[in-house]
Amino acid sequence: MPHINAAAALQICVLLSALPAQYFLSRWYGTDSVQRIQVTERLIITSWSSFKKSCLSLDAWADRLKLWLSKTRNWYDGEKTTKSGDNDAETHFHFAESTHVRSPKPEYIQFSVGQVIVHKRFGYSGVIVGWDVKANTPEGWLQHTYPPPKQDLRDTPHYRILINKANVFGKSTAYIPEEEITVIMGLEVVHHPDMKTYFSGYDGSKYIMQPWLKKIYPHD
Repeated sequence: MPHINAAAALQICVLLSALPAQYFLSRWYGTDSVQRIQVTERLIITSWSSFKKSCLSLDAWADRLKLWLSKTRNWYDGEKTTKSGDNDAETHFHFAESTHVRSPKPEYIQFSVGQVIVHKRFGYSGVIVGWDVKANTPEGWLQHTYPPPKQDLRDTPHYRILINKANVFGKSTAYIPEEEITVIMGLEVVHHPDMKTYFSGYDGSKYIMQPWLKKIYPHD
């Protein structure tokens, strides 16, 4: 069987369509040859005009490009937002950094965001910037921090602390159980590069939360 390429197939299709086209023209536009020629010319002119507007017009291609860019940008923004949201949830889920609203506040949570604290064992001071009703960290961290004799601490309230830079403690933040901290009242003592991110000032008893933080801890 001879091989038929695309060009040959197109020629065959054009030839085969000639007879139905002629029948269509003669059936709907009369049998007079002059009429058929006129109708054919009109069809060709109309088709060519439509083809020029849709395929040979710079404006048409510019519109297509704008539409494609718009769809691409919308897809990219949506994808980026989704990935960003996933990354935020993944990054800020542990160590009292989750942004879910802590409401209502359980009665057994003794301390509040903005209060200045001192670590009972290590002696450093700091300010509370978040809390969890129980330790919310990777399992490996819990196993390393709380050996079997201290396993019960995993289920107690935990607080995220910005450590006072003046203590030269070696760490800038800490995540510690409630039983290891005590509150200092009426003394503005914390110096930390992230203070302004979390707080707008000091009211004499504790630091004042920024609006975004107050939304997360509305009862503190």
